[in-house]
Amino acid sequence: MSTFRAACVQLCSSDDVAENLRTASALIREARMLGAEFIATPENTTLMAADGAAKLERCLPEETDPALPAFRALAAELGAWLLIGSLAIKVSKTKTANRSYLIDPKGEVAARYNKIHMFDVDLPSGERYRESVSVAGGDRAVPAALPWGKLGMTVCYDLRFPQLYRALAQAGAFLFTVPSAFTETTGKAHWHVLLRARAIENGAFVVAPAQGGTHANGRHTYGHSLIVSPWGEVLAEAGSDPCVIIAEIDPAASQSARAQIPSLSHDRPFTLREG
Repeated sequence: MSTFRAACVQLCSSDDVAENLRTASALIREARMLGAEFIATPENTTLMAADGAAKLERCLPEETDPALPAFRALAAELGAWLLIGSLAIKVSKTKTANRSYLIDPKGEVAARYNKIHMFDVDLPSGERYRESVSVAGGDRAVPAALPWGKLGMTVCYDLRFPQLYRALAQAGAFLFTVPSAFTETTGKAHWHVLLRARAIENGAFVVAPAQGGTHANGRHTYGHSLIVSPWGEVLAEAGSDPCVIIAEIDPAASQSARAQIPSLSHDRPFTLREG
């Protein structure tokens, strides 16, 4: 298996879809000029709205969403694999899907993944989030084929559910994507350790493009896009501003890590019993 360059595009998306699309496209072009063959953008690539109602008002069904055809055309123009971290896609009068897209170098949609786990939390900082009010959670894990092996697609809050990554790894995924918009509070506390843990537990690369900065509703996201090796090493890291980071990915490193720590073959059934 050949090595390849993977890139994370870090953004600070606003509630202006057209401007976000221009910014993301420019950074995707920059990543391709730097030799990236696989380029990933964050969660909410084209829209960080003030709240769920504002997002729902701005969203469209997949067939009329303006961003998807633009990104498909860009992938075909650049001859690169694009992982569009997520777009808000209207699926009913009251709900959107937080949907990640894998687009191949011919501009075809190779896979879709709807974020499974909804971010419904009350943080010690006073921040309150209820993603499930306006977002329909997915119910299907998605391993997708790349030229270098299988990719496991996830989004943001999914990161806190290790069973999802275990299932993807046991389905053959050697690389996970975790496009995110982590809050500054949770990012400072948990972002690095969770990403490194998912990599180490499964002997997999992790490509985690993030939102960073202050957005339309005053929300602060953490940034620090990361690319992590199967041994848990940070191969590339961003700061807090929009940028591109790149790392060399060797699929054989995943095989090596899994050979040294073959835990994927050591799972055993068990019962849970008190006393």
